[in-house]
Amino acid sequence: MDLDALLDHYFHTLDPAEAEADVQARGVEQLRLDFGVEQEPGRKFALWVVMEALGVAPVPADAFAEPEEVDLRRAAEEWLDATYRMGRG
Repeated sequence: MDLDALLDHYFHTLDPAEAEADVQARGVEQLRLDFGVEQEPGRKFALWVVMEALGVAPVPADAFAEPEEVDLRRAAEEWLDATYRMGRG
């Protein structure tokens, strides 16, 4: 998935902070809905990463709660660890 395409799709801009509040709210809501119904693991993880960057992602244990999502949960936890080590957390 292309990050620029995702941001443009959900927020109609490459910088969600520049979008008007109602556009931001609708974008986040649609992102959450799409995440909830996504079946393809790579796409689901990519949507979660975008939500995490925006500060609206569920914790990995909740986001990837199904037994078949254990690898996604582990990848999300590693993502959080890496971003924390980079000083973002």
